[in-house]
Amino acid sequence: MLVSEIMLQQTPVVRVLPVWHQWLERWPTPSALAAESSGEAVRAWGRLGYPRRALRLHAAAVEISNKHDDVVPAQFSTLLSLPGIGNYTAAAVAAFAYGQRETVVDTNIRRVLARLLIGKALPAPALTAVEMRLAENVLPEDAAASVRWNAAVMELGALVCTARKPDCERCPVASDCAWLAAGSPLPDYVPKGQPWAGTDRQVRGAVMAVLRSANAPVDLALFRNTVAVELDSAALAHHGSNVRVALTGLAKLNVSTEQLDRVVTSLCTDGLAKSSDQGLTLPH
Repeated sequence: MLVSEIMLQQTPVVRVLPVWHQWLERWPTPSALAAESSGEAVRAWGRLGYPRRALRLHAAAVEISNKHDDVVPAQFSTLLSLPGIGNYTAAAVAAFAYGQRETVVDTNIRRVLARLLIGKALPAPALTAVEMRLAENVLPEDAAASVRWNAAVMELGALVCTARKPDCERCPVASDCAWLAAGSPLPDYVPKGQPWAGTDRQVRGAVMAVLRSANAPVDLALFRNTVAVELDSAALAHHGSNVRVALTGLAKLNVSTEQLDRVVTSLCTDGLAKSSDQGLTLPH
């Protein structure tokens, strides 16, 4: 449950499912993951994006293995004390894995409550204290009922009360919806999607693809050579075809040396890469 919750942050189920299966087959227990290097966790993360989540999962696995008898804790407060675990993830695991009464507030639940109870087309851009109190107030007191409530409202937001095209005719609570009663007013703001092409995020992903495909440090000169010249076959001989493919993908982005150096520095700062005299590699 903890693995799936972290993987599903900002990543759709269709992309998460195959990676989730691979992770649980390879690391069925926290101690199994903890026994590997954080770099292997990042490698297995693949193309899910936001790979720092892999580092957080690995750090949590180490603590669960060392301090919690290799069992993911059931209590919200204990879950929250794990490295990289925030309020939502702690509440979701406590509720859905252990049947605890916890207020689970994700994007879908926020949107349903904003429309149903407040009459707004969309919730505020960031979670507010008022929203949390509202969610807490409507949560059923019975633990089992609260778990069903969290799951039902989440599914309602994901499948019916969607952000762009809500299917109000199918909605089981349409007659009680404050937003419909108000005439379905437009949002107070226009959500802005995150840019991708040409950004440091895109380049970070391309550099990480090279490191995931390599079994040895990659000379920094090979990264920089992709900016202006063709890849040196001799320099790549001991790396294999996968590294060549990944470096070719980086080359197609036409990254400047300045941006590449900035990205490499940021990856090392975030703990996703390690630089040495031999080159760049995943953390050990």
